[in-house]
Amino acid sequence: MGKILVIGANGTIGQHLVPALLAKGATVKAASRNGKAPAGAEGVVFDYATTPDFNNLFAGVESAYVMVPAGYLNVVDLLTPIIQAAAQRKIKVVLQTALGVDADDSIPYRQVELLLERSGTPYVILRPNWFSDNFHTYWLAGIKHGVIAVPAAQGQSSFIDVRDIADSAAAALTRNDVNGKAFNLTGAQALSYADAARLLSAGLGKTISYQAVNDETFVTQLTGAGVPEAYARFLASIFYPVREGWTAGVSSAVKDLTGHEPRSLATYIQDNKAKFN
Repeated sequence: MGKILVIGANGTIGQHLVPALLAKGATVKAASRNGKAPAGAEGVVFDYATTPDFNNLFAGVESAYVMVPAGYLNVVDLLTPIIQAAAQRKIKVVLQTALGVDADDSIPYRQVELLLERSGTPYVILRPNWFSDNFHTYWLAGIKHGVIAVPAAQGQSSFIDVRDIADSAAAALTRNDVNGKAFNLTGAQALSYADAARLLSAGLGKTISYQAVNDETFVTQLTGAGVPEAYARFLASIFYPVREGWTAGVSSAVKDLTGHEPRSLATYIQDNKAKFN
């Protein structure tokens, strides 16, 4: 295996992906804002908000993990230079977007995928469903008060543990037989947010209820917590596919890539109990 670049190495996925690659014997270049890398990896500074030194970023690299970053709406502008720079160097790109973005070519995430597909460089696309880990990040404040309040109605999602996304990315980065393919990454079971609340209640030993709210209420909650309104409305909009039942599918992609079954939501809760305190 050649050197592998992980952009966002200290992030939600990257913090699991770097050790997963190191465990496979890979040489890893870990890119983050501060440039600090876990033991065994090489650190390099990278920030979406600045103009990167691509020669330094990609020096010695044969493949790269790139994900659509959370918190940004201008994803095409952010990722186009990175993908173009990788393609110019014939670096394989494993791109992580989101489940369902291939439904319409006008979706910005899909536009990034199309750019990569047409770039001529080797690639794999990973489209994960909603993260299990959102419960101890995005929805933690509500859970601490005993409620999950999101505009999902009774829709179901096959929530996926970020460790399974990282394992899948590690496999995609170290296997050439999956090049040119896209994988819809899901958990093993479709659950509603009411189901999730029941599992959280059992796992955390406290009562968690699910409150189905409308988009405007959800946006008000987020902006009250300091989320910019434009991004809050974007987050509200991506619950529409949940309400319509489009996120309830279950795929074999995690097992196909990694050889193991995806972790259940109950396992995620048990393994992350301390993060809910």
